[in-house]
Amino acid sequence: MASKIVTASPTFLNSDTQDAVESLSYAPSGTTLAGGNYGGTILLWDVGTQNTGATLTGHTGPVWAVAFSPDGDLLASGSRDKTVRLWDVASQSSTATLSGHTGEVTGVAFSPNGMLLASGSTDHTIRLWDVATRKTTATLTGHHNGVGSVAFSPNGTLLASGSTDNTIRLWDVATHETTATLTGHHNGVGSVAFSPNGTLLASGSTDNTIRLWDVATHKSIATLPQANWVSSVAFSPDGTLLASASQFDILRLWQLS
Repeated sequence: MASKIVTASPTFLNSDTQDAVESLSYAPSGTTLAGGNYGGTILLWDVGTQNTGATLTGHTGPVWAVAFSPDGDLLASGSRDKTVRLWDVASQSSTATLSGHTGEVTGVAFSPNGMLLASGSTDHTIRLWDVATRKTTATLTGHHNGVGSVAFSPNGTLLASGSTDNTIRLWDVATHETTATLTGHHNGVGSVAFSPNGTLLASGSTDNTIRLWDVATHKSIATLPQANWVSSVAFSPDGTLLASASQFDILRLWQLS
């Protein structure tokens, strides 16, 4: 698989704060970018003007994860303060604080229909939340260490979780059971992402590699080496490119064959 390195300019990401940005999420419209920082606040940027549109406050610890709902009306955030917060994007106000995790919340993801929210934590668990009622519908256990990343498949039937126990688990969203444990990484898995058609799963690890997995067979089909640990992976909307971020502000684009 071919790749090219893209240098990542900091541009506007730190223009209004001295705190490091720990997590990013684009709104579905592509016009707003949310960033959670180490100081415990969330900044909303206008992508066109690169100006800060709002600062959301309420967390009492660093914000490790942010995610927009599929319709863009809600933003979820996970923090060191062990809570998940839901924010109304239009009013820029917190609408709910979801408590239950006993460790830091390091990953959040909405289901494709927006009805469920998944949160991963250093308490080794994943919680599924009913977005309408704000209640926990399931607590998924099986990882032997913290869960750093969660992602729903495009059809919403599977949930992937990456952990510092070096594994990825696939979960049946309906039954809450593990359907597969993917092994091969030699260090923690900090990011997971499904391809748009749901046939591939990408995982980024602190072992300085990305792995591509066949979702149907649960087999690793490619290992992509990087010089440093991989902090994030994401597929392009058409599934032909994979982006990866690593230490020292290096972004790499991989052409998938």
